[in-house]
Amino acid sequence: MTYNRILLKLSGEALMGKKHYGIDPNTLTAYCTEIAQVVEKGIQTAIVIGGGNIFRGLQGAAEGFDRVQGDYMGMLATVINSMALQAELEKQGVKVKLLSGLPIDRIAESTSGRKAIDYLERGYVVIIAGGTGNPFFTTDSASALRAVEIHADVLLKGTRVDGVYTADPEKDPTALKYDTLSFDEAYEKNLKIMDMTAFTLCKENRLPILVFDMNTPGNLLKVVDGEKVGTLVE
Repeated sequence: MTYNRILLKLSGEALMGKKHYGIDPNTLTAYCTEIAQVVEKGIQTAIVIGGGNIFRGLQGAAEGFDRVQGDYMGMLATVINSMALQAELEKQGVKVKLLSGLPIDRIAESTSGRKAIDYLERGYVVIIAGGTGNPFFTTDSASALRAVEIHADVLLKGTRVDGVYTADPEKDPTALKYDTLSFDEAYEKNLKIMDMTAFTLCKENRLPILVFDMNTPGNLLKVVDGEKVGTLVE
């Protein structure tokens, strides 16, 4: 299946590359090159990126931060990563609009589904930062919410693993990969694809999730062209 409008979910940790913290310029450039190739094909592209390379709310709470305060700090981390994506994409000649679920007027417009769709139809990449704008929700949940809002054809979860496995393939060499799964099968097998809130939102709105390896050059393009890459959950 080919896709006309996608929401790409990226983890903040992915931007670290081989670093232990922050943003690796080479990784940022490589990701944006992949995204630019998809945009050149006329695919309407929205992006949500996490902030775990800078600050993760749950981790902060575990270390003694107030959970609400920690979650807002995590949302601000997603804004930093989103600004980095915006700057690199624009450097590569891609038109970008930065929206945010957390009001931050000098940097980004407040998001809405209608506004995002308008920009997508006008040829912009739309990056949506700031999570849902509320504590207690992950960027997985934010990506599911934004994908539903913009009527995306699919939620693409770009990871460092090439799909969903029976166990963690980085720890268990006997783990087997699934090519396709139903939402019910993923529930029953207790597969950790996205957090439960995000997963339920996708299931209830019949929004397929495709998990793939974003670190393999050309994979994103293969996904939008309908090639069999990663694991499709629908």
